[in-house]
This record gives sequence, C-alpha cells and structure tokens, in this order.
Amino acid sequence: MSVEIKTTTVETIRNTFSHTRRRFGDKVASRYQEASFDLESATNFHYRPLWQPDKLLNDATRTDVVMADWYAVSDPRQYYYGAYVQARAKMQENAEHDYAFCEKRDMLASLSPENIRLISTLLLPLRHAELGANMNNSNIAADGFGTSVTQMHMFQAMDRLGIAQYLSRIGLMLDDGDVQLLAQAKQLWLNDSAWQGMRRYVEDTLVIRDWFELTVAQNVVSDGLVYPLMFHKLDEHLSANGAGQVGMLTEFMRLWFADSQRWVDALLKTVINESPENKAMVQGWVDRWSQRSLEALAPLAAKGLGVAALEAVQADFTARLKKIGLTGAAA
Repeated sequence: MSVEIKTTTVETIRNTFSHTRRRFGDKVASRYQEASFDLESATNFHYRPLWQPDKLLNDATRTDVVMADWYAVSDPRQYYYGAYVQARAKMQENAEHDYAFCEKRDMLASLSPENIRLISTLLLPLRHAELGANMNNSNIAADGFGTSVTQMHMFQAMDRLGIAQYLSRIGLMLDDGDVQLLAQAKQLWLNDSAWQGMRRYVEDTLVIRDWFELTVAQNVVSDGLVYPLMFHKLDEHLSANGAGQVGMLTEFMRLWFADSQRWVDALLKTVINESPENKAMVQGWVDRWSQRSLEALAPLAAKGLGVAALEAVQADFTARLKKIGLTGAAA
C-alpha cells in the first residue's frame, strides 16, 4: 500500500483590507497603516451635531488650515494603539524603577533648602499646566480630522496626564507622603505673580476653537519652550548644585519630549509644505504664541535659572523651527 501526499497552494484573493488597498495598493499593509489611514467616517451620517449644526461629525473645516488630504500626515514613530502602549510601558517600567530606587534610599532627604525651593516653585506647579495640555490635546483629538492626526493627539493627551502624575509624586516624595508642598504649588499657580503669565497662557489656549492653532500653541510653542527650560536647564542647574539625583525623577519627561518632537515636527512640516497660505497662517500663530510664551516664562526663569537660560532655550527653539521651514519670534 502506498500513500501519496499532495500539496495545494491557495492564492489569496486580496492581500489587505479595502481601505488600505485603495490608498497603498493591493499589498500587505503594516499594522500602522491598517490602524491609522482612512478609518474616520466621512459620509452617511444620520444627523449633524446638535451642538454644532453647521458642521459634520468629522469635518475638515474646523481649522482654517486646508489640506487636500489630511492623511498625508503620518507619525514617523509609526504609533498605533498597540505600538504606543508597548513603547510607553517600557518607558514607564524604567521610570518606576528610578522612583523606587530614590524612595528606597531616601535620596531626596539630602537636598538643600535652596534646591527644594527651586523644585517646589518651578517644577511642582507645572502639573497644572500638564493637565491643561491633557485637555487641549483631548480637544484636538475630538475636533481634528483624520485618524493619523487625531490618534497622535490622543496619545499626547494621555502622556500629559501621566507626566502630571509623576510631578505630583515628586511633590509627595519631597514631603514624606504629605500633600503640603502640592497644596503650596497650587497656590503658586493660582496667586503667585511669576506664574500668572503661564496660567493665563494655559487658560487662553483652552478656548482656542481652531484645533490646528491649538496644536501650534500647545505642542509646538509651549512645549518647545517650557520643556527645555524646566526639564533640561533646571536639571543642569540642580546637578551643578548637588541635586543630580532629581534628574532620575525627570528623565521620563526629557525622553518623552525628544520622542514627541518627532511627530510634532513632521505634522508641522507636512502642513506648511502643502501651500504658501498654510505656511503664512502657521507662521503667524507661531509668532503670536511664541511671544506670549516667552513673556510668561521670563519671570519664572528669573526665579533661579537666569535670563541666559531662557535665551539659550529660545535660540534652540528658533533653530528647530528653521529646520522645519519657519522662523522664530523675537524675545
């Protein structure tokens, strides 16, 4: 008796889903492409939003920026939900190790009163600004157009919530688990004259209706100036004055900022290269909000970092804008 084994080859009818086939052709798509392109509903709505009847649920006219195709914007990090969660889980694991290391060895107990003052007055109140950034990016995710655009802002919103929580933990560690320093930081945010420019900046951005202007004001300008000043220059100052261990607790913020700049710059570059009108509009927003942000940061820099630190941050920000194709605002 003989057994004959035959093999059969099954040819696939299609190599990918319809929405990726229409955009990229009938070839195997990446997970990022499958989860990011042409997913947002654009037709066959049953009704217009009752709170905004002049718009569709997903409407590209919620910004004055005009793009032939908003899906021309893509994330250079290739983050869809799964990839984003994995990347942040790794970052969080490293951050938790650093926080546990500092807590176990009580490394903040040796900080001088001056260093504690700097952290309490310059770092802890920022948690309120981070919550504002969370709200702003959530708003952009709601009003923006195109999944490849809105998902980046939703990831950004969740990141800002996490950073606010890390700043709160620094306050708790400094205060041996008490909330007195955090309460004082809130009062600084509400009443201290040095913080009122930043507070007004945050509150004014909360009511910006054009979502692309909002991403310029928040993710380009404010973050582009605040993070280098408060997490780089302040860390350098603390390290030079015997408080280098604090850098372990803010390393997440520095790594996160370097990561977030990649998609922010890619978004901006794609939009301004679409048309001269887009570029002129975005440049106007950059000029306006850069001026306001620099004015808001000046009294904070004067509290311990000095004018030179803010000038260095401004110079780096201007150089970053130049690489994108924009110019920086004068101080």
